[in-house]
Amino acid sequence: MPIKKVEKIWMNGKFINWDDAKIHILSHVIHYGSSWFEGIRCYKTAKGAAIFRLDRHTKRLFDSTKIYRTPIPYTEAQIDEAILETIRVNKMQACYIRPIVYRGYGDVGVNPINCPVDVTIAVWEWGSYLGPEALQNGIDVCVSTWARPAPNTLPAMAKAGGNYILSQLMKLEAVQAGFQEAIALDVSGNLSEGTGENLFAVRDGVIYTPQLSSSLLPGVTRASVIELAKEANYEVVVTNLPREFVYVADELFFTGTAAEVTPIRSVDKLKIGDGKPGPVTRKLQDTFFDIVKNANDPKNWLRFVYND
Repeated sequence: MPIKKVEKIWMNGKFINWDDAKIHILSHVIHYGSSWFEGIRCYKTAKGAAIFRLDRHTKRLFDSTKIYRTPIPYTEAQIDEAILETIRVNKMQACYIRPIVYRGYGDVGVNPINCPVDVTIAVWEWGSYLGPEALQNGIDVCVSTWARPAPNTLPAMAKAGGNYILSQLMKLEAVQAGFQEAIALDVSGNLSEGTGENLFAVRDGVIYTPQLSSSLLPGVTRASVIELAKEANYEVVVTNLPREFVYVADELFFTGTAAEVTPIRSVDKLKIGDGKPGPVTRKLQDTFFDIVKNANDPKNWLRFVYND
């Protein structure tokens, strides 16, 4: 969906008008993909605007840049406050939040050391990532012909801009074939993740999800759903999962900041379960939305924006 402009974007400690938030064409990030970012949601809850797990997202941003030896010129607390201020200055009640760290203008060689580390924070209105009916009815996906990179090639634990070139290939392939999303396999042929979501399967009441060594991002929503599932007395198994596991699963679903908890109703045109979101998926979906919509938040996962 097209981005709806807001008034201000935070760039390197200053608020800039939306249309003036620009970088030089020779910035390192444009040529080499040297950026690290987060996707975070602010929800309009029953108790006011609140960000879901801000601290975990900011921590992951710093983890991503550390892997790439790129020190952020702000503390985690300063980034948190800048995110809150960006929402406030734009008077948002619900929004998607995109903090991004990138190598700027300084040198066009592969070596990034002489390029400054710039930081930008933008917010905008955003609804259901996979369409308004996806959360209710589920989506149709395929297993991609593209695989996630092997360990010790690209670090999958870093949410780096360059990694998403592969996600684009997967997404284009899926959409052009009539699917809404794709599932990638790892270098060994085991299940990995979607183009921007983590994957869960349910079989005989047990919840399964691929492990980090299958080249997937350690999702914040993934970790949250695992915790919620265990508290609901579901057994959660984090392990290697072969491709065919999706075909015989009783339920499948994606998790992610954008996808939230999205049911999968078919894979490669094979119906999953009865082709509708199953009871485990619904239970976890309801629990998740009870937190982010009703602010039923005993874990203090919400950071309120205007009464912080």
